Amino acid sequence: MYKVNINGREVETNIKAENGKWTGTIGNTLIDADLVKINDRQFHLVHNHQSYTIDLIKIETAEKSMVLRINGHKQTLRLQDQFDVLLKQLGMDNLAAKKVNDLKAPMPGKVLNIMVLEGQEIKKGDALIVLEAMKMENVLKSPCDGVIKKIIVSTQAVVEKNQLLIQF
Repeated sequence: MYKVNINGREVETNIKAENGKWTGTIGNTLIDADLVKINDRQFHLVHNHQSYTIDLIKIETAEKSMVLRINGHKQTLRLQDQFDVLLKQLGMDNLAAKKVNDLKAPMPGKVLNIMVLEGQEIKKGDALIVLEAMKMENVLKSPCDGVIKKIIVSTQAVVEKNQLLIQF
């Protein structure tokens, strides 16, 4: 038994997969489907005489989540097993969250653009700084949700690897 969050809607699921045959339930829906792997990122599913093309866009194993495109429609799934559910019930579901206080330069380079301001709220994945290294522009993104405490560097600054750029 698992819980799956599908685009913000949580449902219980109990699926058994064997030799390309998927049976069980997702929420209140009975599932009796055939799934064929086309390649590492594409699958074909037949359920209730309907055909679905599934493209795996992104997978985050640490977060147990994935983004799929099913017949052209984007779906975000997050899986919770019985241990995740238990940790959430006990209020211990965020213990594994990594506390990030700094953004450091991953390589030597030149700061081309700073895309945030001190005091600004940011979300994980937001673009923070454009760093030019080896004639390529690299967008450094936020590793977590938070607030920009202090911007250490300025535009056009030359930085070394592991130099502090931003404090959260």
